[in-house]
Amino acid sequence: MSPFMLPSRFARRALAPAMLCAALAACVSVQVPRLPEGDLPAQWRNAWTSPELGSAPDLTGWWKSFHDPELNGLVEQALADNLDVKQAWWKLRAARALEGESATRFKPHLAFQTIEQPNPQNTASYFQAGFDALWEFGLFGRGDAAGHIAAADAGAAAAGLQSARVSLVAEVVRTYLQLRAAQRNQTLLEQAAQAARKKVELLRVRERLKLASQLEVVHASADAANAEARLADPRAAVVQAAQTLALLLGKSEPDPAWLAPKPVPRLVAVDVASVPADLLRTRPEIRYAETQVLKAAGELGIAKADMYPHLSLGSSLTFAALVKGQTRLGDVNNTFAIGPIINLPLFDWGARRDVRDAREAQLRAAVLAYRQAVLQGAAEVESDLAALHAAGRRVTLADQAAAASQRAADLSAKLGALGQADQLDLADATLALTQSELDREQARVAQGMAFVALYKALGGAPLPEADAGCPAPLSQADDSTRNAAKGGCGE
Repeated sequence: MSPFMLPSRFARRALAPAMLCAALAACVSVQVPRLPEGDLPAQWRNAWTSPELGSAPDLTGWWKSFHDPELNGLVEQALADNLDVKQAWWKLRAARALEGESATRFKPHLAFQTIEQPNPQNTASYFQAGFDALWEFGLFGRGDAAGHIAAADAGAAAAGLQSARVSLVAEVVRTYLQLRAAQRNQTLLEQAAQAARKKVELLRVRERLKLASQLEVVHASADAANAEARLADPRAAVVQAAQTLALLLGKSEPDPAWLAPKPVPRLVAVDVASVPADLLRTRPEIRYAETQVLKAAGELGIAKADMYPHLSLGSSLTFAALVKGQTRLGDVNNTFAIGPIINLPLFDWGARRDVRDAREAQLRAAVLAYRQAVLQGAAEVESDLAALHAAGRRVTLADQAAAASQRAADLSAKLGALGQADQLDLADATLALTQSELDREQARVAQGMAFVALYKALGGAPLPEADAGCPAPLSQADDSTRNAAKGGCGE
């Protein structure tokens, strides 16, 4: 009988453990806990809507509410060139590659190897070559648990990528608003400084005419000096914002076109009538906490499986020969073996039980961390909604004050033309108008910043491109959690 042929009865005996292992694998599985529900309200308490505010919010393009083409282009360029986003993208690629590698762990493996060992007298050598095959069974939930861990790592990397994109978009919009606001403040402060200097000149003339006191001149001179000093802040802010914007876009130097003064983009439409449950789909922190529950469940599954035997099926086909001298080759022998490989825990079973208990505690902590992430996200959104509402009210009042100051300046100009007001009154009206314009610009920028903070809390950002990969949400990892998390990347 050929050494490569096995009797059918022997083959059945060798394959019996494999059949038993397959039956055991169907009896044990890893249970992923259902994620807590009911932590989010049905509606936001601090949200408000009105017919003129537009349609429902676009979480993937919220910055377009500023209606600034240059800002839209900067966001797109930053998403393509930002180094933090690129790093997160490659980390996701690495995690998904390891996820694919994990899927092959419990599949049959075949290897070829050779061994050459000379004898102590160095008169001959023993040469061996052959094939080794090993099939480790993922029994007692070990296979499912390993898959959960790999999927959780890939999901965490995907959440990290989306978190980087959310933060990047928010920072680009915030920095752009700061840049335009600093440029606008610089223009207004230059007008205020010019008006303050004009006032000083007028008071000095009146002092010489004995119509103003020296104290009034001194006070006006101090105000003019303060106005000049206030110019230093917006000038430095312009440089800092431009440099920060360049860094966000992966550049070493800012674009000279950014330094050309432009108006602060105004928030034309504000509609925050989103559903709180959307946080489960869009907020990266919640998505990350979700993956940690899956990972903790997988680690618990591994700990439970380690309390039972490791069962594998191995086989080998070996050719061996004794090589004597330079050309003499001895008889070639070959052997074939196949059978189960069993690794049974004995005296360390107590330690394995302790590991299992620790993993159970970690899973409970992960579920609580998920709840905490949900509650924290909801609280942050509610706070930002209240801040945005207050900022909108402040803008309304600032607009009214600026309009009143403009009417006062126009009236002063008319009275001056009629000879009923002097140049000093005009200078005071100009200073008051400039200050009201500064207050209005600050209110508008504060509203824009509150808008940015709100959509960052909501997890608003473009979803990753299809080629970046999109790990399945935890709700697809196990039937018991299919309703725990709504939606996923790209949904």
